[in-house]
Order: sequence, then C-alpha cells, then structure tokens
Amino acid sequence: MAESLKSRTVRGTIWSSIERFSVQGIQFVVMIIMARILTPADYGLVGMLAIFIAISQSLIDSGFSQALIRKQDRSQTDNSTVFFFNIAVGVGLYLILFFCAPLIASFYNQPLLTPLTRAIGIGLIFNSLAVVQRALLTIELDFKTQAKASLIGAVASGALGIWMAYAGYGVWAIVAQQLCNLALVTIFLWIFSHWKPAWSYSWESFRELFGFGSKLMISGLIDTAYRNVYLIVIGKIYKASDLGYFTRAQQFSDLISSNITGILQRVTYPVLCSIQDESTRLRDAYRKILKITCFVMFPLLAGLAGVSKPLVITLLTEKWLFSATLLVPLCLTGMWYPVHAINLNLLQVKGRSDLFLRLEIIKKALAVGILCITVPLGIIPMCWGMLVNSIIALAINTHYTGKLIGLGFLCQMKDLFPSLLLSLVMSAVVYTTMSVLSVSSVVALIIGVAEAVIIYAAAAYLFRFQEFKELMALIKKN
Repeated sequence: MAESLKSRTVRGTIWSSIERFSVQGIQFVVMIIMARILTPADYGLVGMLAIFIAISQSLIDSGFSQALIRKQDRSQTDNSTVFFFNIAVGVGLYLILFFCAPLIASFYNQPLLTPLTRAIGIGLIFNSLAVVQRALLTIELDFKTQAKASLIGAVASGALGIWMAYAGYGVWAIVAQQLCNLALVTIFLWIFSHWKPAWSYSWESFRELFGFGSKLMISGLIDTAYRNVYLIVIGKIYKASDLGYFTRAQQFSDLISSNITGILQRVTYPVLCSIQDESTRLRDAYRKILKITCFVMFPLLAGLAGVSKPLVITLLTEKWLFSATLLVPLCLTGMWYPVHAINLNLLQVKGRSDLFLRLEIIKKALAVGILCITVPLGIIPMCWGMLVNSIIALAINTHYTGKLIGLGFLCQMKDLFPSLLLSLVMSAVVYTTMSVLSVSSVVALIIGVAEAVIIYAAAAYLFRFQEFKELMALIKKN
C-alpha cells in the first residue's frame, strides 16, 4: 500500500472512529441513564417501529450515496439530482407512514404506536436533507466535519432525553431524543458543508446513478428487512419487555460491531475505489485492512461476551439481566460484521452491484429458513441462529471475493485464524472467571476487563503477531 494511500486511510479511520465512538459513547451513556429510569417495555415499543424506519431510510438513499462515491467524474448536476430525489422520497415515505400508523398499531395491538409512528417518522425528512452532504464529505474522507455535527446533536439530544425521562415522559423521552438528534445533525451538516444544491435535475444523471445504486438499494432493503425482522417477530409473538431486553443487548453489541463496520465501510470504500483498477495493490490493501481490523475487532466482541453479566448488572441494574444472556451470541455474531462489510465493499468497488444483489437474495433466503426453525424454540435459540447464519453468509461472500481478487474463504480464514482462536480462548477464560467469582458486579467487571486485556495483549506479544507490531507502529506514528 503506497504511503499516500496508507496515510489517507489511517487519517480517515482515526477521524471516522472519533466521530463514531465519541457520538456513540455519548449516546450509550445517555441510554444507560435513561434505561435505569425507563422500562424494558418503553424501549420495546420503539423497537417495534425500527423496521419501518430502517426500510424507509434505505429507500431514501436508494444506493445513491455509494453511486456518487464510486463515480470519479461526478458533477453538480449529479449531486443536485440525488438531493431532490431524496427529498421527494423522504416526504412521500413519511406520508405513507403517517396514514399507515393505525395499521401498525393494530398489528402489534399497541394503540400508542399510532402517535409514536407519526412522530418518529419525521426523522425520515431530516435524513433525506443530508444524504448528499454526507456522501461528499465521505468522498473527501472529511470525517472531522461530520464528527462536529454529530457531537453537537448527540450532546444536545441526550440532555433533552434525560430531562424528559426524569420528568416522567416515558417512551416519549426516547422519541424526542431521536428527533432532536437527527434535526441538529442535519442543520449543522448544512452549516459546515461547502456544498449547496443547484436548481437542476437530470434524468440522464438519475438513470446512470440509479442503474448502479438500485441494485445496492434492493440489497440494502433485503438486508435491512432481515436484520429487523427479529424485532417484528419478537414484538409480535413475545411481550414488549422481551423486545426491550433484545434491543438493549443488541445495542451493547452494536456499539462495537456496527460502529467499527460503519467506520470501515465509510473509509475503505472511497480508498479502495481509488485503486480499483490496480489488482495487486487492491488485493494487498484489502488483505492488510482485513487482518488489522479483525485483530482489534475479535477480542473486543469476544471480551464483551465474557463480561456480559457484570456489565449489564452494573450499567442497567438487575431488571435488565436477561439482556446479558442474549448478549453472548449477539457479540459472537457481531465479530464477523466487519469481515462481511469489507468483502461486500470489494464487490461495489469492482462495480459488481449485480453480484451484490444476487448474494443478498441467496443469503437472506437461507437466513429466513434458520429464523423459521429457531422462532418456536425461543429468543435465546433465535440469537444463536443469527450466529449460524452469519458464518454461512461469510462463506458465500468470500466465494466471490476469491473470484475477483484471488482471496477466497480459506485464504481469509488462514489470515484471521490466529486472532480468532486467541479471542475465543480469552473469552472462555473470562466468562468462566465471571461465573465463579463471588464479588459485586462492579468488582467482577473490573477484574474481567483487566483479565481480558492482559491475556490477549500478552499472548499477541509472546507469539509475535504481525498485526500487533503493525498496530503499535501505527499508534506510535499517529
């Protein structure tokens, strides 16, 4: 990897990490404070609406962000075309949600969901106004600007949410926090961004961008529907409180897995796009990114699984204890999210959005089968089924990566196996320690985290992991 490309990647990763984890860190602290005040049922009600909001957001973007990033000769007309299309779709989808709100409430037999749906749906309009700004800033690897906007939104909305929770507003505290955050981020992205739309729209530009982006949109819709179908099934079959336990466990896991995945997707996609025609360089860059990412990602999620019980009790209190049981399989599933993301990024870099779509159809058909098998068994088997599906999906994804750049499933697993094995051993040791300790949850959590760090770092150093050396070199240099 050339030094200039390496420097851009490292700098972009640092700022993207700052944005993601500072914002998510603030939101995580806010969630902990609010969860100690509110009930699992409050979070369960909002979780019931997650799939409708997520699918709507996928339709708003329509794959145009990725199409803009990939296009090397994008114009002001291209940008403006995407901007006005997003607004039209955002408003249209909000109107659909507004009028369908009573049907959603009836489906779950929760009358309160009617006004909740109409309120939360306003966030779709806010999001549609900032899609292009985010894409252009991502192209420039300018995550510093995005970080500033996101931090302002997180702090202000968090303060509002905590105040409303203490004031007794219940579930409406969660809704107000989400809407305030989306509104402020959109406003400040407009203030900080140099780009402003022109009064122009081109159907030719739309067809070109949509030709590539539409396949990604359909793929995104399929993936979004699958990831959120668990919320529908649990919300429909089980109690709202059970959905609350699941969403809190998922939020703990996502704090690491989804954020690192998001960082990687935003940084590696424009970087790899810049060398898309240099096969050897692309393969080497891809392999190095994957190895270093998993060297960091695997122990974080495996360690989180190991300390799940004292972590949940310490932060959320005993009333959320069932979330700790669900957190273990969710963490082990989340370990593989960045590997999926980097593999799928490569298909987009190579312009194979057709393969991207084909893979999503195959993987999600298998996933639905696994879901149907595990649903009658309970929420815990459903979570373990997600891990089985993730491993099967990984084998499918890497098959095409092997065809495109000669780095298939076995080659990638050979690269990742040392980090994986060490992480699982560390997690098993920590989990066993947590099971036999007879101390307070706070003390157990401190012991567990220290034990995990010492085991992993010491073993990586003693066994001379190349990723450990490269990571230390990057830290010292930056």
